Amino acid sequence: MNYVEQDNYGMYAVSDSNGPGPRLMGADTLMGNDVFNRQDEDLGDIKEIMLDVAAGRISYAVLSFGGLLGMGEKLFAVPWEALTLDTDNKRFILDVAKDRLESAPGFDKDNWPNMSDQNWAKDVHTYYGTTPPEVVIL
Repeated sequence: MNYVEQDNYGMYAVSDSNGPGPRLMGADTLMGNDVFNRQDEDLGDIKEIMLDVAAGRISYAVLSFGGLLGMGEKLFAVPWEALTLDTDNKRFILDVAKDRLESAPGFDKDNWPNMSDQNWAKDVHTYYGTTPPEVVIL
């Protein structure tokens, strides 16, 4: 399901943005969206969106890949900056080959990493070619 199909309140009927899609979107309207790569291969779908509450920004989208009916799926924390919204096809684009994603650092639903660990974050950002944001200390 995509943000247009989940638009219960008509908030996306009028776009006031010069970019792809609305400038502001509800997080739950993005969960479940498909993720494809530039070769048009299906990489999975968004299961969760992780917020850096102290900094007031989105840090990661948790991507589910592989498995069947939720069994054997692997989860990946993908830096938000690595994703592009494809409004024409109502999905996200992640510029990563499918075989590279298969070997990406991931986790299972019962063993999530400490996403606030700066060493973990650095490794994930390095893998996807993005720059970690500055850390906000409360």
